[in-house]
Amino acid sequence: MIAAQLIPTPMGPLSLLSREGILVAAGFTADPKEMYARLTPALQAEGLEVVDDLGAASEAVRAYLSGDLAALDAIPVSQPGSPTRKRLHAALREVKAGTTVSYAELAERAGLPKTAARAAGSACAQNLIAPFVPCHRVLPSSGGYGGYYYGVPVKEWLLAHESGGITNL
Repeated sequence: MIAAQLIPTPMGPLSLLSREGILVAAGFTADPKEMYARLTPALQAEGLEVVDDLGAASEAVRAYLSGDLAALDAIPVSQPGSPTRKRLHAALREVKAGTTVSYAELAERAGLPKTAARAAGSACAQNLIAPFVPCHRVLPSSGGYGGYYYGVPVKEWLLAHESGGITNL
């Protein structure tokens, strides 16, 4: 069974989906079914149940929002993808809060050439576990914020929070 919890954040509800203590999806939506629909058919076949508390994952979100920016790093995650996509997602988890990288830098951190920036962008776009796999920390080398599945204002808020630019939650 996939367990889901909604956690309020300053940018709106964050849906967390967990299977046996491992996050399989997370995103800024008030409807966990939106995240559930992005899971593999095998995971969807297990069913979805909304619960009051997911334990460590929900505690980590609250700690992150209170200023412990490394709190999300300890939560185990699992999402589908090719070996290259998995390397890119692992490299994303190594980008520390308060810092950003370009898509080309992310590719290099995953052991790919800088020219694999498009693959890095695709891995960010397909990321199912935001902000635990922090694709919001990747910016285009041309400047600006680029895109974000949950909207650029959410990406801007996350980056401002992580850089200490937000003092009131």
